[in-house]
Amino acid sequence: MGEIDDVVRVAFGEDGVAEVVLSRPQKLNVVNLRMRDALIEAFTAVRDFPDLGALVLRAEGAHFSAGADISEFGNAESIFEARRIRWDRDPWHLLWTLPVPKIVALHGYALGSGLEMAMLCDVRIAAHGTKVGLPETKLGMLPAAGGTRSITAWMAPSRALPFIMAGEPIDAESARILGIVDEVLPEGVDVDETAFAYARRLAGLPRVAVRAALSAAKAAHELPLREGLAAERRLAYLTDQFNYD
Repeated sequence: MGEIDDVVRVAFGEDGVAEVVLSRPQKLNVVNLRMRDALIEAFTAVRDFPDLGALVLRAEGAHFSAGADISEFGNAESIFEARRIRWDRDPWHLLWTLPVPKIVALHGYALGSGLEMAMLCDVRIAAHGTKVGLPETKLGMLPAAGGTRSITAWMAPSRALPFIMAGEPIDAESARILGIVDEVLPEGVDVDETAFAYARRLAGLPRVAVRAALSAAKAAHELPLREGLAAERRLAYLTDQFNYD
């Protein structure tokens, strides 16, 4: 396990599964600038690691993440300057574009940028009792770590808008019904172990095919139908060529 500035850890297992661990439990794993920089370093290491099969994103302590450290807004010249600093130090695009399946293990609170980080992953597994929400509007702000885009990618805007605008947290089962999380575990089942088991299954599959499937699925979200189908055909051809060679 490698420690990155003591608030984030990263490790690469022999089974082809990497893990990135939020490690600021005494502060509810709120994401301050220091953690953002550490996440950039961790996700870059994952991106550049050869022949990786899957990533597990998890957190130490009682909560996955209670969101951004809004106390840092007061340290900037203005709220606009604080936002600019955060936009210039962006781990979210790195996470979204990682070429391997990303499984996130949620527990406790997953709020604000904590939930937004989870929405940029491919599989979201929640422990019993998890609470998720985007409280930014209650604070007079807008979710700005991809929340409005990623939430509406996974569910109809008519269902997403009340969740985003109200800013109220919901329980994990309600989040599953909305499509925010994929699986809610029974009480007593360890979410980290479940996430690792899922990641190991994916890492055991042909990795070129899994990566191609992930890319094709993202193209389906991001591109019009014609371009998405063309991307699928191109990826299928490249996968076949790799297997033939």
